[in-house]
Amino acid sequence: MTPPASGQIQPIVVIGGGFAGLSTALAFSRLHPRPAVVLIEPRDRFVFVPLLYELMSGELKGWEVAPDYASLLQGHGISHLQDRAGSIDLDARCVTTASGRNLQYSQLVIATGAQPEDFGIQGVRDNALNFHTLSDLQPLQERVQELRRRPSGTSSLVIAGAGATGVELACKLVDMLNGAATVQLVELGDQILPRSKAFNREQAEKALKKRGVTVHLNTKVVSVTATSVMLSGAQGSSQQHHDGLIWTAGSRPCIPDISPKLELHQGRLPVTESLRLQGYPEVLALGDIAVNPDADELSSWPHSAQTAIQQGQFAAKELKAKLQNNDVNTFVFNDLGEMLSLGIGDASITGLGLTLAGPLAFKLRRLTYLTRLPGLSLGLRAAGAWLVSP
Repeated sequence: MTPPASGQIQPIVVIGGGFAGLSTALAFSRLHPRPAVVLIEPRDRFVFVPLLYELMSGELKGWEVAPDYASLLQGHGISHLQDRAGSIDLDARCVTTASGRNLQYSQLVIATGAQPEDFGIQGVRDNALNFHTLSDLQPLQERVQELRRRPSGTSSLVIAGAGATGVELACKLVDMLNGAATVQLVELGDQILPRSKAFNREQAEKALKKRGVTVHLNTKVVSVTATSVMLSGAQGSSQQHHDGLIWTAGSRPCIPDISPKLELHQGRLPVTESLRLQGYPEVLALGDIAVNPDADELSSWPHSAQTAIQQGQFAAKELKAKLQNNDVNTFVFNDLGEMLSLGIGDASITGLGLTLAGPLAFKLRRLTYLTRLPGLSLGLRAAGAWLVSP
């Protein structure tokens, strides 16, 4: 990458093209004049994760859920470096990519997200399917097609983790399987959706019961093989056959190699109330990798797409404030509610004074998400395509 001319400000570098990083880059790109913006992201496509379920079931098309970065960044003056951040030297203000390129920065945004966490449980890494990225869809779709060719009711899928991903996935898979296999949901805690609103939890419980999903609460996954899973619960241990185990039971932050070495808090980078890395005000950390150690339970934020988008928009303003030597601000999360997909054509919504479930909630959820796709023109185009589809 060509270094800036003498007197020019070093570029703003954003690491990670998920919700937080992409929202930051797009929002900051509207500022003129401004330094160059470089987005470091190894993938060629952004993935709107809340709609992966609809892409898996064929209810939405790939371009609607996973648009390419070239389309999203076109006309914004943002350079997409399709590479991975290998290391960050905070004192030298330099990012070294996996391919060996060195990028100096004036300000840095780290938004590298999270990846599945297997907690060291034997066999999970080698034998479990994931539902986290675009590349996870094909193996899962192929497994569903395989099970649908078998005699009805002879197969079983097991989903580990009854958070939002596990519950939404269970409902969608039952509808896709159409009786070809049973679905079991395993949860370590004493209830499904422990972080969800009560109304959404109640609707999810109804949706799971209606679809015949067996829910194992207070149950731990001990080990996994290609065809069986060992469970441990209040009634003791049991080994169960499976024709596919999908792991949604946890995630961990993807933190790049940073020097000087930082002391993490709860496994995440400690940031101030303005999302700046403690001790390095020119660096912001967003999304799943960041936590404010001084925040109490009421002022802390959930690690969700909604939070990441809000933090990205806030970070763009903070980048501008530092450029103009203005005072920093405090990030305040605005809870806009929760929307859950509960199968094909079904959903539950709680937020902004609204509680709604069923087909209308499904339509409202999808339309809301499609219009929130990064890049206004793409979001409107996707929403329009869905509205006129049969």
